Amino acid sequence: MSPARPRRALRVRRAIGESRLHLISDSPIGVGRALASVVENRALLRAYLGSNPAFLTSLDPIHVESSAPRVARVAALAARAAGVGPMAALPGALADLALEEMLKGGGLVNAVENGGEVAANSIDPLVVGVYDGSGMGSPGIGFRLHPGDFPIGVATSSATIGHALSFGQADAVVVIADSAALADAAATAICNEARGSGPEEAIERGLEASRSIGGLRFVAIFLDGRVGFRGDPPELVRIEGGVWEIVEAGLDGALAGYECI
Repeated sequence: MSPARPRRALRVRRAIGESRLHLISDSPIGVGRALASVVENRALLRAYLGSNPAFLTSLDPIHVESSAPRVARVAALAARAAGVGPMAALPGALADLALEEMLKGGGLVNAVENGGEVAANSIDPLVVGVYDGSGMGSPGIGFRLHPGDFPIGVATSSATIGHALSFGQADAVVVIADSAALADAAATAICNEARGSGPEEAIERGLEASRSIGGLRFVAIFLDGRVGFRGDPPELVRIEGGVWEIVEAGLDGALAGYECI
């Protein structure tokens, strides 16, 4: 439900190293805390990589010491649950920890997107726009998330878009979980397994792989105009346009009922 009177919402974009951030909150303090979290955790991780370079290169779960920075431990734990290397969960882990700090600012609407991985907690509905990877100008999908859905993590992985390493064929794998780190790692793992002699086989293999990962609420696999689902889908909305219009529409939808500054 939209607020009876508009609240002032900040929408901040910031690039911090490789992190491409989009923050939404009605708390300026929360936004500042979230940005500071990303700066601090990236610095801690850079220092940690000197003592554990396998964190950066391993495609399989690795051991991370209890003394490691929390961002490394959060990513490694999520990666182990999905059976992938820890870097596959790092963008989501950074988003989760940034959201944790954002919440300390007292805001009622809080969302952190880090390169497409979203961590959110809100008393009002938010819309997350998802590009299906078709590249054909077809409508994208938006998930309307309601207060009962939060806290939540949403992540997307693709074998055909972007530069991330993938061994699968899916145009897009979308995962919703309790945390962005788990959703991030799971999306990578499922995308790696979504391969076969045809779209139906690839989608089914991806969905089967998702069954071995605990804690997932919803999985969608898009390939060659086909889609397969598993779990309880949130409310779906269609968003017209190409990739940037879809992303923008989803993010703008998150601000319905707010006075943007």
